[in-house]
Amino acid sequence: MGLLDFLSDKGEQKPVEPAAKTGTGATDFFGNAANPAATGETYTVVSGDSLSKIAKNHYGDAAKWPQIYEANKAIIGNNPDLIEVGQVLTLPSL
Repeated sequence: MGLLDFLSDKGEQKPVEPAAKTGTGATDFFGNAANPAATGETYTVVSGDSLSKIAKNHYGDAAKWPQIYEANKAIIGNNPDLIEVGQVLTLPSL
């Protein structure tokens, strides 16, 4: 430490604190929800799976399969019965 280290026009400064988190989940650069459906978990489809089986195992209710389908429509396509082994699906938070 030198003599000039004591001479500063900045005075006593506190370190900058990070901004407080306003929510959870993935956000873009500006803190907006990047993809609201992506805030849930992911699941990789295995042989013998169906959306209703996945809903039953994850949510405890097979009737919640439409929520999984809506969150993954871009991946699955127009027919919710045609999911393929290896597809990575987002399981939305309900």
